[in-house]
Amino acid sequence: MASAPRLLGVDAARLVALLAMMATHLVGVRADDGTLTDVGWWCAGRASALFAVLAGVSLALVSGRDRPPHGRAWAASAAGVVARCVLLAFVGLLLGALDSGIAVILVDYALLLSLGALLLPLRARTLGLLAAAWVLVGPVLLQLLRPHLPARGWSSPEPGMLATPGRLVSELLVTGYYPVLAWLAYLLLGMALGRCDLARVRTRVLAAWAIGGVLVAWLVTAVAHRVMALPSVLNALAADAPLGQGDPAQVLRLLVDPGLAGQTPADGSWAWLLVLAPHASTPPDLLATMASSVAVLAGCLLAERGLLRLGPGWHRAAGVVCGAGAATLSGYTLHVVLTDVVGVGAGVRAWLDQALLLLVLGAFLALSGRRGPLEAVGARLADAARTLVLGGRSV
Repeated sequence: MASAPRLLGVDAARLVALLAMMATHLVGVRADDGTLTDVGWWCAGRASALFAVLAGVSLALVSGRDRPPHGRAWAASAAGVVARCVLLAFVGLLLGALDSGIAVILVDYALLLSLGALLLPLRARTLGLLAAAWVLVGPVLLQLLRPHLPARGWSSPEPGMLATPGRLVSELLVTGYYPVLAWLAYLLLGMALGRCDLARVRTRVLAAWAIGGVLVAWLVTAVAHRVMALPSVLNALAADAPLGQGDPAQVLRLLVDPGLAGQTPADGSWAWLLVLAPHASTPPDLLATMASSVAVLAGCLLAERGLLRLGPGWHRAAGVVCGAGAATLSGYTLHVVLTDVVGVGAGVRAWLDQALLLLVLGAFLALSGRRGPLEAVGARLADAARTLVLGGRSV
């Protein structure tokens, strides 16, 4: 498993997700009148969803690709995943203590990946069916559980929350910015894709994934907007709006355009499950962002195939350009630390500066054949955990 060659297309997709997420933080997703900016329209909600799908892909890639592990091999793979999750959670808690203004996602990812470790023996078809079902099951569970749990108290998990572990788990699973109960759909989809062995998927299949992803995302968006415009739906949503009564369409726009910060209103109408908005964690939101994630991943894999046809030199050069995509944990951490200095919404110049810095550092890592610093620590922890489970035998 450790010697399997990297997929440049996956690293490129990770880089796209990282740069897009940085744009939502630094460039901003809302104009002065409250409407979505171009960055908000293209990136808000989609960048973090793409990261979650790619996390599932990574789980499949490091656990046998199209050959799921069983028995002791499963235990070893799961131990390696959990060891990496410990590092993710530790770094995430430290970043959450900063005043960056970013809802840091790493602790949520750690819990999500830990759940994924339990699903490593499943094959692509089973994972795909579970992902499709969870698009509905996850949001329904949130709708049922949220009224019975305390409201969210923090935008990011931070060390002080360890004193109230029940509240921390509640926010990670249900009431937080990235509710894991809903986001499990992203992970399941990514694991299903990774179990297809992306290195051997036929080019025409990748093209179908790319085109199909775009079409599904467009269709879900169009249908959701029509449904949300129905008078019965508008009135139900406006009645729950904390902005007070008014024109239902205006109330909905002010609520939906900025995004829903991970959750619909507690005790709200079930009509909220029909809403499409960034970070809504509703069926339309999950389905549209899952489709766009598939389109980006397939597009990046197709680009890799094209570079291979041009020659190995082109492929190696692209690997240098996309080097930061192989070190996204280190890159994301650096981004949060730098944003703590310049502040959220610092502007296009701040995004360009950070993007250039990450691209240069990524190129250095690629040219020197090194991992990112946090990736190197994670790899050592994972290797140690797997070796321990296997009774001292290395993997």
